[in-house]
Amino acid sequence: MASAPNPGPSATTAVLASVAALGIWRLLAVAAPHLAALALMYETETDFGSRLSFALAWGILNFFWITLLRRPALSGALSLTMVVVLVLLSRLKHDVVQMTVNFIDLMMIDRDTVAFLFTIFPNLRWSVILAGLVTLPLMYALWWLDPFRIRRLPALACKLACLAALVGYSLYHPDEAWRGYYDDGYLSKFFRSGVSAVSDFAQYGFMESAASTNERLNMPLVDACHPAGRRPNIIMIHDESSFDIRAAQGIKVPQGYGNHFKSWDGKQRTFMAESNGGPSWFTEYNVLAGLSSRSFGRFAYFVTRIATGRVERGLPLALRRCGYDTLSLYPAYGGFMGARSFQMTTGVERFLDSKDLGAKDVEPDSFFYDKALRLMGERTPNKPLFTFVYLGANHFPWETRFRPDLLPNWRAPGNVASIDEYLRRQAMSAEQYKAFVAGLKKTFPGEPFLIVRYGDHQPEFAPNLLEPGLDEGALGKKLDAYDPRLYATYYAIDAVNFEPVKSEAVMDTIDGAYLPLVIQEAAGIPLDPSFAEQKDIMLRCKGIFYGCKDGAEARRLNRLLINAGMIRGL
Repeated sequence: MASAPNPGPSATTAVLASVAALGIWRLLAVAAPHLAALALMYETETDFGSRLSFALAWGILNFFWITLLRRPALSGALSLTMVVVLVLLSRLKHDVVQMTVNFIDLMMIDRDTVAFLFTIFPNLRWSVILAGLVTLPLMYALWWLDPFRIRRLPALACKLACLAALVGYSLYHPDEAWRGYYDDGYLSKFFRSGVSAVSDFAQYGFMESAASTNERLNMPLVDACHPAGRRPNIIMIHDESSFDIRAAQGIKVPQGYGNHFKSWDGKQRTFMAESNGGPSWFTEYNVLAGLSSRSFGRFAYFVTRIATGRVERGLPLALRRCGYDTLSLYPAYGGFMGARSFQMTTGVERFLDSKDLGAKDVEPDSFFYDKALRLMGERTPNKPLFTFVYLGANHFPWETRFRPDLLPNWRAPGNVASIDEYLRRQAMSAEQYKAFVAGLKKTFPGEPFLIVRYGDHQPEFAPNLLEPGLDEGALGKKLDAYDPRLYATYYAIDAVNFEPVKSEAVMDTIDGAYLPLVIQEAAGIPLDPSFAEQKDIMLRCKGIFYGCKDGAEARRLNRLLINAGMIRGL
């Protein structure tokens, strides 16, 4: 009998032979980035929607690189590198400003941002260089090991399909801004925020404004400012994270606690901030430009950087028109959120940051008050001065004791340790402010001063104190809805050798954007047409600005300022 014919290797045997021919290391080079991404997804994403978004974003990144390079192993490694960098940057940003990275961060990258990061993290430069030296050889090795080649057209089609699916899902389930405060969901939030940001930018640009108006502001001549009386020196004090904690139930406060929040006339007034818990630059925009950060929608987080070179309107510019010199003392590096460039855009002539002032770390209020007294002594004789003193000692965290050598006689009222530390710092602020006022009287006898203080936002723990029964999601929704209870701080007006001018604009409760108007009215400074128009809005809306008529009044004023050339490119 003849021997049976040889049927050849089976299909399974052929596959195994092909795998063996490729080599386990080459297959691992292709599979490892995807396995690592899968683990990262389950570690950082918390629900089905965010994991679906992660998977679609991962597909977009992979197919983008495959379209360019055709090599799936290298494409996976590059995609994983980008995701890991995004996670690390998000955690770094959350540690600094309590928010994760979103797509608008990518839109806002500039020289100031990069310089600021390398300044506050001096080792970051070397970490970037070292990472580059390690990564480049690995990428070359993957290029060489990768046994597969994928055609570009199918890869492009897959990328577009993933992009279409992510856009559709993001439009059907738009990302909620308050989730940016959660320290998770880094990749999904980044890509979904991109869909929302591009959609909003296409709809109204960076800033909301009325479509058109036939009204025009009659801009003043250069010499149109003629105050009726003597112009006082004006000092505006940014009281970091300060509000009247008695708004929460069950908090024990030291005797005489509320006196710091009262004005020269004994009244306590309310300042409605537009941020809660951290972003002081929202209020910085309010009190310098005299406008609302809420007009920038989801771009509001970057308001000072966007406004730089574009919003040439504000309190310092108005005071310069009336013969004032303008000075700002800033407690951090000037590159932070573009503070130096923004403040100079609004009319600050001399900006001194922590480096210029010689600050070693977080300094007590007295450090900045002493610097202000010295700098005011160097001002031009017989010329009024506007000084913006930006304080930072009451910044979080309150779990550690700040400068225990100060206020040695302090006795804790008996709350939890962080609340007692917060109250101790407020007591330090009140004591050092009194010393500053005494210094003004001693150093400048007979000189008139108008002093306006405000709390820039509530501390980060305030929402849980004010609404103790709500979880994090419910609190986030209240914050998104601008619940007044979660945004109320204080503003106070004091004077030395000067009687503040009585005005209907000095209301018991004002939105932050009206503070420049209140200051000019209390100082007796004639209003330019833009502030005169804003005063009419203030009186019509009873101290509410952006919230009046669902933002219509703010949009109308923005359009008037655009037509007047005071806002450009937004």
